[in-house]
Amino acid sequence: MAEKMNVESFNLDHTKVKAPYVRLVGVTTGSKGDKVYKYDIRFKQPNKEHMDMPGLHSIEHLLAENMRNHLDNVLDISPMGCQTGFYLAVLNNDSYDDVVKALEKTLYDILEAREVPACNEVQCGWAASHSLQGAQTIAKEMLAGKDEWRQVFAEEV
Repeated sequence: MAEKMNVESFNLDHTKVKAPYVRLVGVTTGSKGDKVYKYDIRFKQPNKEHMDMPGLHSIEHLLAENMRNHLDNVLDISPMGCQTGFYLAVLNNDSYDDVVKALEKTLYDILEAREVPACNEVQCGWAASHSLQGAQTIAKEMLAGKDEWRQVFAEEV
C-alpha cells in the first residue's frame, strides 16, 4: 500500500468503490466539543463517469439551497474536483439516517425545481454555466440507485 496521505480521499482505493453511495468520511471534534461530520456523497463511478459541469454546477446550487430545508446544521456542500460527487459537512448530527433522508428529499426537490437558485451574475461566479435539466438528470440517476447508497465497496453484499 502507498504511504498514508493527509487527505482522507487520497487514501481511499477509488477502484474498489461502487457509486452511488453515501459514506461517512470522518468526524472532527473541535476544542469546545462540537463535532463536524464529513460525508462523501458519490454520484458517479470514479474514473468511469463524471457529471458535466453545467449539470454539476446547477445541482451544487440546488443541493446547497435545498438540503438546509431538510437537515439542520449543514456547514457546507462542496463539489469534488473529479466531478463524481460532493462533500457534505454537518455540525453536531451523528445520524447517518438523517443525512440519507435529507439527501433523498433534496433530490426530489430538485426534480420539482423550476429554476436554479442564485443563477445570475450577482450571486454566482459563472452564471452562464448552468443546466437545470442536467441537474435533474443527475438527481434522477442518483435516486434510481438509492437502495445502494449504504454499500460503498463493490465486494460488499
